Amino acid sequence: MNSELIEKLNRKTAKIGIVGLGYVGLPLMLRYCEVGYKVVGFDIDQSKVDTLRAGNSYIEHISSASIGKAIEQGFEPTTEFSRAREVDALILCVPTPLNKYREPDLSFVLNTTEALLPYLREGTVLSLESTTYPGTTEEELKPRIEKCGFKVGKDIFLVFSPEREDPGNASFTTRSIPKVCGGCTTACLEAGVALYRQVIDRVVPVSSTQAAELTKLLENIHRSVNIGLVNEMKMVADKMGIDIHEVIRAAATKPFGFVPYYPGPGIGGHCIPIDPFYLTWKAREYGMHTRFIELAGEINSSMPDYVISKVASALNEKSRSIKESSILVLGIAYKKNVDDVRESPSVFLMEKLRDRGARVAYSDPHVPAFPRMRAHHFDLSSIPLTAESIAKFDCVLLATDHDKFDYELIRAHALLLVDCRGKFLAPADNIVRA
Repeated sequence: MNSELIEKLNRKTAKIGIVGLGYVGLPLMLRYCEVGYKVVGFDIDQSKVDTLRAGNSYIEHISSASIGKAIEQGFEPTTEFSRAREVDALILCVPTPLNKYREPDLSFVLNTTEALLPYLREGTVLSLESTTYPGTTEEELKPRIEKCGFKVGKDIFLVFSPEREDPGNASFTTRSIPKVCGGCTTACLEAGVALYRQVIDRVVPVSSTQAAELTKLLENIHRSVNIGLVNEMKMVADKMGIDIHEVIRAAATKPFGFVPYYPGPGIGGHCIPIDPFYLTWKAREYGMHTRFIELAGEINSSMPDYVISKVASALNEKSRSIKESSILVLGIAYKKNVDDVRESPSVFLMEKLRDRGARVAYSDPHVPAFPRMRAHHFDLSSIPLTAESIAKFDCVLLATDHDKFDYELIRAHALLLVDCRGKFLAPADNIVRA
């Protein structure tokens, strides 16, 4: 069974099923279509499926032309999970958020798995790409599959291969980012490597699904801890009257032993604010308290409040309060040059300002209208930046430093400019660093 599947994958006659057509699933779909596989894309959102069927994209850095080409190459988006019986490989790219207690919420993964099980057939490789705690693949997916009468490693080949997408990063693509893969058995790993090696330049096999799961968490915890460190350094430097961005630029000239990380108003996206808590939760099962990871999380999650305090202080110097002030937030995406607002610190800033009585508006060239979000609600559209529109606000808050912003225009016309990103190097009477 394993050899037949691998042969089909190697000949590219296998049909690939990708479940979850978002920031991870959609680029992966394009790559499989590009090399000649037939792909069925599954999503529970009918509007997404309709958009894709029409040859259009709903993600800024993925062009509609590329979607149209994929459709011509045989890509079939659908909400019908029964079509899973047609495919030889299923790749799960669904969200793994936290619940209100900051504990792992596997409902998307488990509900998706349960929806696919009636249509699973022998000789299929199933790969989970959603970030999760070590043990999820073996403890949650494997028993559900085997409850249906399949033997993992003989009938179904189960692997974990964490996504490593970085939206907006022009230096790395789905193809060029190495792919870590761990299998429940040796046969599973062989099938997983065969699944990915035709579309990824380098596949990195590891000894188990648990090792692959922990690899992804380590990558993001590494970033969270270092961002937490530099955010704390920023607050210390501010008290000392030192520009932390100047210090980072100077330190980065050292050719060894230092990697620059940059402070900001918090951390965002679907990975760094969430993934570390998957490990802290699982570690408690082993009697471990991950103090270092949790401290970094505390520092990073406190940054929006720090920024608000800087805004309040800056307005106070102008004999104003946050209440009744008009404040323009520049950039609501979680990082520069993308349209992704998931867990964006800019949105938390907007809510905190609104709660304190400010009249809040935003400008973001990548997000023309405030999107539908489960936990955040603003009926706003992006304001075009002109000399007049900038000057009418009591305060302009640079939260996300998109390249499309005209920073000279902003500097020249903002009555008060609070800079969270170190974009404005020269001191000025109207600029406050946060």
